[in-house]
Amino acid sequence: VQLQASGGGLVQPGGSLRLSCAASGFTLDYSVIGWFRQAPGKEREGVSCISSSSSDGSTYVVDSVKGRFTISRDNAKNTVYLQMNSLKPEDTAVYYCATDFPTVGGSCPPIKYDYWGQGTLVTVSS
Repeated sequence: VQLQASGGGLVQPGGSLRLSCAASGFTLDYSVIGWFRQAPGKEREGVSCISSSSSDGSTYVVDSVKGRFTISRDNAKNTVYLQMNSLKPEDTAVYYCATDFPTVGGSCPPIKYDYWGQGTLVTVSS
């Protein structure tokens, strides 16, 4: 089981990025996928979550990114995306994706996340 996060980079304030979380070794459609971030000197923060399709497929975003970030899933590519628009300097962080696999049929938030991807760095700066 692996999660590969990618898509980070340097972007100016107001810009956009799309992060990808590609899964291997399991079908992410059946499990909860979450995005987290950790800024320098700060604790890890949950950003967004998407429930399994076999539950209700509901999504969640933290208030600080509501209206700017959108989580989605492409089952054909076994990948979850985090579309980030109107980026702000305070969005600068390492972003991680995680899953509650081997749990199936769960919904956000899961009891726990069992597998984590490596992080991808997002830097918002002019």
